[in-house]
Amino acid sequence: MAEASISVLQDQFSCSICLDLLKDPVAIPCGHSYCMGCIKDCWDQDDHTGVYSCPQCRQTFTPRPVLGRNTILADMVEKLKKTGLQAVPPAHCYAGPGDVACDVCTGRKCKAVKSCLVCLASYCETHLQPHYESPAFKKHKLVQATGNLQEKICSHHDKALEIYCRTDQQCICYLCTIEDHKGHDTVSTITAKTEKQKQLGVSQKDFQNKIQQRQKEVEDLRLAVESLKRSAQAAVEDSERIFTELICSIERRRSEVKELIRDQEKAAVSRAEGLLERLEQEIAELRRRDAELE
Repeated sequence: MAEASISVLQDQFSCSICLDLLKDPVAIPCGHSYCMGCIKDCWDQDDHTGVYSCPQCRQTFTPRPVLGRNTILADMVEKLKKTGLQAVPPAHCYAGPGDVACDVCTGRKCKAVKSCLVCLASYCETHLQPHYESPAFKKHKLVQATGNLQEKICSHHDKALEIYCRTDQQCICYLCTIEDHKGHDTVSTITAKTEKQKQLGVSQKDFQNKIQQRQKEVEDLRLAVESLKRSAQAAVEDSERIFTELICSIERRRSEVKELIRDQEKAAVSRAEGLLERLEQEIAELRRRDAELE
């Protein structure tokens, strides 16, 4: 029962934007409560439309409501803080594999939303608030949460690498520009990043054009190969037809020559047999006459 009561208290006195206990709580016209800083930041983004809404129920307000600190709710939150009760973030706020973890959280760490190049630490939404609220942190450099903070700090001067040296093609800090990189062609890292992105865009477009050109060449070559195959097949079929006709013609000619030779043979044999018969008759006649002379 005690755990259930704590859970209810956490839900009632937590800001649905930052997920922490309410700070300078304010109640907007629909009845929902937020940290004054959170709802102001939220509504600042809607100034261009002139229509403001509740992040929870989406009820809209025009004009922008005037916010006043809810002292009763603030006192209750302060009493809860003294008991040591803190808002428990939902499960999706905790750091998982591949996430940057908050360096301040103890126990199970929340996901970091920003990293400070001055503190060399990463912070979740809750522990980042001092950087927004305290004047002592106003000059700190906040970037998107990253796990390689040391790589963004100059190893010689321990300053943020905010300048890109085109001459040496490396990131440097502002102190490097008056020492080792004095007189070099330098720009801000933001400008260098923009230039690199443009160059990458041009290179990517060039690669895409080359890929399309090569794909067209491949397609043309494929069509040429298919055409060559069709031509070769047609040539094979033509040669087969020609040779088949030639073979048939030779077969017919062979038969004709064979038949002609047989006819000539028969005629020659017939003539020879007729001559042989006459010669035999002459020999018989000569023998008869010779016998009469005896």
